[in-house]
Amino acid sequence: MDIVALTRQLVDIESITGNETAVGEAIAAKLTELQYHVRKMRVEGHRFNVLATPPEQPKPAIVFSTHMDTVPPFIPSSEDATRVYGRGSCDAKGIIAIQIAAAEQLRREGIHVGLLFVVGEERDSTGAKFANQQPIGARFLVNGEPTENRLALASKGTLRVELVATGKMAHSAYPELGESAIDKLIVALTRLRAMPLPATQDVGACTFNIGLIEGGRAPNVIPDHAKAHLLYRLIEPTEDLRERIVETVGNLAKVDFYLEIPFMRFRQIDGLPTMVAAFTTDIPALTNWGEPLLIGPGSIHVAHTDGEYVEKKQLTDAVDLYAWIASMLGNTIDQSTS
Repeated sequence: MDIVALTRQLVDIESITGNETAVGEAIAAKLTELQYHVRKMRVEGHRFNVLATPPEQPKPAIVFSTHMDTVPPFIPSSEDATRVYGRGSCDAKGIIAIQIAAAEQLRREGIHVGLLFVVGEERDSTGAKFANQQPIGARFLVNGEPTENRLALASKGTLRVELVATGKMAHSAYPELGESAIDKLIVALTRLRAMPLPATQDVGACTFNIGLIEGGRAPNVIPDHAKAHLLYRLIEPTEDLRERIVETVGNLAKVDFYLEIPFMRFRQIDGLPTMVAAFTTDIPALTNWGEPLLIGPGSIHVAHTDGEYVEKKQLTDAVDLYAWIASMLGNTIDQSTS
């Protein structure tokens, strides 16, 4: 299988989140051509996940999985001697290509794995959540994200927080008659920036980003409303962090914790280089698909950029790496059932 050609074929199909249908059809057609049992797992509207199982093993114990959607904007593929470029080249269409190639390599060796490709990872993991309601009894899920072919020790979680400050409008010439919501929000954010965050030696630090700020009416109006969206990258459960955020903000603003994706640690395999993923994945939404592992070609540092690329050598190496991991997991399953 020409994994570079397949990667480029997939990159050249625009699949920004919400528009994954065309790439899903192409993947389903490819897997049907390879004589897999292919199921289009409807998610919503025209969107669907792709589940493929080998006819030799309709309920495989090991499943390879990643996502079909990309962030905007669409960037078509190109290549040079060492790299494939384009939106999704490393996150995660190159991974789709190597997972299919590794599954085929394993199949020739008499080892059968499933393939699950989902929609919506870049926004809300909608596809993974739907897939989690329809598991096939797998023991292990090998999830693909750009880790430079290093096995993840853990992935940081995400806590999204909204702060809403309220005040009283007044003419800006008479600020004493009003109450500035923006002033309150600035103080709250300054306090949060100064608040110590936890860190561990093996995973690193919890980090914090002020991603969005909005508010006010006009330059000559004391603002009665201001809002900010924050994102914490988690390294532990959030009970203590939530309490300290609320205490730090005090009565300056209302605090709403509107999304949490938990911090996770993963199974290790001796002999593989490791890393810690500071990003989140679909894994927390796929808890019914077996014990998770996280690994894939490409660097997260170029994902979501206008120069996104994946090294051709990493693609090639990843095929053998995935096959080897599946073999190791297969041995683990054999030992547990003997």
